Amino acid sequence: MQQTGYYGTGHRKDATARVWITEGTGEVTVNGKPLSEYLPRETLAQIVQQPFEATETVGRFSVRAYAKGGGPSGQAGALRHGIAKALVQFDENLRGVLRRRGYLTRDPRVKERKHAGFRRARRGKQFSKR
Repeated sequence: MQQTGYYGTGHRKDATARVWITEGTGEVTVNGKPLSEYLPRETLAQIVQQPFEATETVGRFSVRAYAKGGGPSGQAGALRHGIAKALVQFDENLRGVLRRRGYLTRDPRVKERKHAGFRRARRGKQFSKR
C-alpha cells in the first residue's frame, strides 16, 4: 500500500528546505538526523513545530526534510515555511490559519550587501580627528 505524502519547499535568508510530510508518529528528521540532534537549540525546534501547533496537528505527521544553505536560524525558518506549504497541500482549509500567522509568507529579509567605502553594509570606517 502506497502511503500518500505532501511536499513543500521553504526558504529563509540563504537557506532552502525540501519537506515531505506523511501521516505518522510526529517524528521530524532533517538531513537524516532527528530534529533535536540537527537543531540543538530549543527555540529553533519550537519554530519548526509552529505550523503543527497552529493547525492543531501536533503528532499527526512525520516529517522528512533536507535543509541546505544559511545557518541554523535560517534553516529553521525554511523548515517552518516548507512544513506550512506541505500542510496546505494536505488540506486547503488550513491556509487561512497559516496565512494569518505569517507561516506561508517567505520572509524577504536577507543580508545587505557591502557598500563601497564602508567596512560592512552600514558600518563606516573609523573616524580619526588627528
